[in-house]
Amino acid sequence: MSIPGKGGTDRIEQILLPNVRDLGGFKVRRALPSAQRRMVGPFIFFDQMGPVMFGAGEAEDVRPHPHIGLSTLTYLFDGEMVHRDSAGHKETIKAGEVNWMTAGNGIVHSERFPTEVHAAGGRLFGTQIWVALPKTSEEIPPRFSHHDKDALPALSDTGLRLTLVAGDGFGLRSPVPVYSDLMYADVHLDAGTRFKVPPDHIERGAYVISGGVSIEGQDGVFPPNQLVIFRPGAEVILTATEPTRLVLIGGEPFPEKRHIYWNFVSSSRERIEAAKADWRARRFPEIAGETEFIPLPPDPPGLRVKE
Repeated sequence: MSIPGKGGTDRIEQILLPNVRDLGGFKVRRALPSAQRRMVGPFIFFDQMGPVMFGAGEAEDVRPHPHIGLSTLTYLFDGEMVHRDSAGHKETIKAGEVNWMTAGNGIVHSERFPTEVHAAGGRLFGTQIWVALPKTSEEIPPRFSHHDKDALPALSDTGLRLTLVAGDGFGLRSPVPVYSDLMYADVHLDAGTRFKVPPDHIERGAYVISGGVSIEGQDGVFPPNQLVIFRPGAEVILTATEPTRLVLIGGEPFPEKRHIYWNFVSSSRERIEAAKADWRARRFPEIAGETEFIPLPPDPPGLRVKE
């Protein structure tokens, strides 16, 4: 939906309300894709994981599953998980760190909780984002990189702390090896702090994790659990109504449509159908030492690959 501003000035293009999905052991809020909008720049999937507290024996692993045509960006606010993939990478991600996995022409990965979390319980809170690859990069070999908290560029000012998780923005450049124009920033604002969202990226959005913001020229306060999409080129100034944490995303949209089915993203419907057939027939590479897998979900009657 679109929200009118004061005096006819409208800085907001859409507000997306996430669907709540149960992943078995915990719930996620999925802002992208939605029925109202598929992408913001190259971002095609936006999940908020948690916050959730697991008791002893309650944490459930995410079994091996495949991807094509995208990069996954996992960024945690709290907790830790263990990534393993069919290209031979194994990495534990903790709060403030980034796992960046590029599926390219096909990869399988699992996301599991450490042994001590299974035994004693623990927390999980963060985001997992999918970034569609440019058409020229959709079929590159799979790649993975991990980035410690101290490796991510940051800036601070009165009432502001910002970490640039991926891409370019605010005069900073993240070491995460992205393939297109994009920005992902983790922003903390003290109550009353004004913050200007730069217009450098054509499409921009803000997702409030905690707290709330007002937007200059708009009515009301914007609370957590909404993805607010700004109009291209609009001047956007946020003011924190209380201590606030938010995520900013942005980037240039692709000239071609992207199709999405389950864990597969591509500019070609035929490529997605081929990936489905490959997963059914177990032709994807395997993760060494792991035998579990998530089966391909059945196609509902009349299903078409989403545009």
